[in-house]
Amino acid sequence: MPIKLERKHAFPLTLAPILIALGFVLFKLYTASKVTNPETGRVARVALSPEQEQRLGIEAYAQVQRDEAGKIVQSGPDVELVKRVTNRLARAAAEKAVVKYNWEVSVIQSNERNAFCLPGGKIVVYTGIIPIAKNEAGLATVLGHEMAHATSRHSAERLFRSQIVQTILGGVQGGLMDMDPAQRQAVMGALGAGAKYGATLPFSRSQESEADHIGLLYMARAGYDPRESIAFWKRMDEQLSKGAPSEFLSDHPSHNTRIGHLQTWMPQAQQEYNQHHNRAPAA
Repeated sequence: MPIKLERKHAFPLTLAPILIALGFVLFKLYTASKVTNPETGRVARVALSPEQEQRLGIEAYAQVQRDEAGKIVQSGPDVELVKRVTNRLARAAAEKAVVKYNWEVSVIQSNERNAFCLPGGKIVVYTGIIPIAKNEAGLATVLGHEMAHATSRHSAERLFRSQIVQTILGGVQGGLMDMDPAQRQAVMGALGAGAKYGATLPFSRSQESEADHIGLLYMARAGYDPRESIAFWKRMDEQLSKGAPSEFLSDHPSHNTRIGHLQTWMPQAQQEYNQHHNRAPAA
């Protein structure tokens, strides 16, 4: 009885799961909510409504307050400084805002040199960033950037893009089910790395740059000299540049890239400052 040899393809691929995934992606792209950034005019697709974002922000903010309950600073110069800068920036952001934000801020006693703003306008500032900020304008650089992430709805946009990437990768993985498991794992690992370094990280850096741009406009509109932003990032570079990953491997632009962008945007920010600085006392 003759023996029939079955030839295995070197790269077995089933198209159906990939086509289904691509169809779902096209559907999502067509039906997704679109928002226009009031400061830059950039149109973005988002996965959450403003109400959903605010609920998530409130939940995350409450969790931070529980986790850091013993370190929250209730009063004193640092709290007064942070609240004063936040209030001025909030008024500046509101001039063109589409969504109304109920801004809240907590100051946490910590050497951590950081601050962040959750969706919906809940801000956390660690006292370790204040000496690097050095003055109100320096702190406005930090907080304007973080508040711009919220007003630009970057979290909802990141979630949408993450869903798209995961859908595509899931479709490809489904299309490779007939492949040898070790080979399939290697292919998916390569695709995952490609998605991370070719799409996810560059997109994150672009959001960071947009927040830098908008934060610069906020601080200028609030009456803070926008040139102080460059001085702040030079101080940050002195403090944190050692051991930092290359920009290609990071989700943030390098400090030198940031400074270069700020210099490009400075004429626009200076115009905002000249129009608005008489509304608030100099920092």
